[in-house]
Amino acid sequence: MTKSRLIIDGHDIEVEVGGAKTVLEAAKSMGIRLPTLCYHPALEPFGACRLCSVEIEKDGRKRIVTACNYPVVDGLVVKTNIPEIVAIRKMILELLVARCPKEQRIRELAQEYGVDELRFELEDEKCILCGLCTRVCEELVGISAINVIDRGVERKVDAPYQELSEDCIGCGSCAIICPTDAIRSMANIYPVTPDDLRDLENRFLQGTRDEDLGIYSELVAGKTPVPGQDGGMVTSLLIAGLQKKIFDAAIVVYPRERFGAEAVVVDEVEGIMRARGTKYVRVSMIAPLKEALKEGKRRIAMVGTPCQIRAIRKLQSYGYFDDRFPNAEITILGLFCFESFDYRNLRDYLKKTMGIDIGNADKIQISKGKYIVSHSGKDYAINVKDLEAEASEGCQFCNDFVSRLADISIGSVGSPKGYSTVIIRSDKGRRLLDALEFDKTEVDRAEVVKLAQLKKRKADKNLAMIIDGSTIEEQSAVVS
Repeated sequence: MTKSRLIIDGHDIEVEVGGAKTVLEAAKSMGIRLPTLCYHPALEPFGACRLCSVEIEKDGRKRIVTACNYPVVDGLVVKTNIPEIVAIRKMILELLVARCPKEQRIRELAQEYGVDELRFELEDEKCILCGLCTRVCEELVGISAINVIDRGVERKVDAPYQELSEDCIGCGSCAIICPTDAIRSMANIYPVTPDDLRDLENRFLQGTRDEDLGIYSELVAGKTPVPGQDGGMVTSLLIAGLQKKIFDAAIVVYPRERFGAEAVVVDEVEGIMRARGTKYVRVSMIAPLKEALKEGKRRIAMVGTPCQIRAIRKLQSYGYFDDRFPNAEITILGLFCFESFDYRNLRDYLKKTMGIDIGNADKIQISKGKYIVSHSGKDYAINVKDLEAEASEGCQFCNDFVSRLADISIGSVGSPKGYSTVIIRSDKGRRLLDALEFDKTEVDRAEVVKLAQLKKRKADKNLAMIIDGSTIEEQSAVVS
């Protein structure tokens, strides 16, 4: 087996092909810990913070490089802790502390390196432009909701055009990986960590906490005479809300031939009826919600999936609506969602495998592990597992199946055929359900919990790559 031999701080090391690929990894394998802020083992190295700088010598030539992205090569001589290198790190840390004087991790590193007095005065900021948040969103989650914008001293991380993100799914990956509190200070994205989830539940919901289903006060299966998916409960709730003047308008999703679905604002029963049926395609609710509020509507219902609901709740927690649209009252109807699909990929795949065009489908539903398309009077079914490649980017990082942050959650899982499972989570949800007459029956709670736990396990496994790696880097950031 091919090996590379190098010397790190006077110690010989042999690295096998497939082993440590960078100087940083080789140093770690020897127990030499180099400080880092922009490095994470689950992401491609970036070399932004420069704290892992080392001196290398190759063929008699010496230079300073960043260990996180410099490859292991045969014959390399590396020095990680000579006075020149320590001085570089101290200067970097002095500048970082001047930039972000309140950030604990930076102050701890500065203390490790004896940075006590500051010679520089910069604006009090939080972001150190390490790029971890943008890279985790692009490389692992696959969304690219944020990126570095502008240049020079104006350089910063934000959503496109510094507007509310239409793409952020609120998975919290960026907040988990951020070495400072910068992401939590951003108003254009909606990261929700496990701690954030509990805080939001406590703030907006009323009921008893259940570890699997979230906070709720009632779990019931319902059916109405209104034609719709699984008992027509979502459609009927929206109609009842309009007719009883609980809200003035609703944001629903219309099917679109070319793009799969589009969120629109409706204020009449006809518009609600047109939106019947689940689309299983992710769409943004931000733009139509802002549109309705700008038109003067203040009591609005919104039907969405867990990622869409997280965005709205996060904006509510920021005070976004209170500041811009006083007296705005949003009622949130959340759909059960295991995953959504990329419409174009899904459409092409089903055309190829089943010979049908979902753009012309009469009805689409997911039931008992099957993706079912009603087309021209006939039902076509395929295992949901066979559609994993067509799932939307980011779904693998979402751990919420039952829309835990909604006022009222609705889905087919756990209820008899023709019924919908309904979970009441707030006083708003209770008021809306009480406005509707419907047939009731019991829910198989265990069936709902089974899928909720499965989705959470899948997401937790993916999030663990970020959480575990961040913990390792924090522990490794000490003077070698």
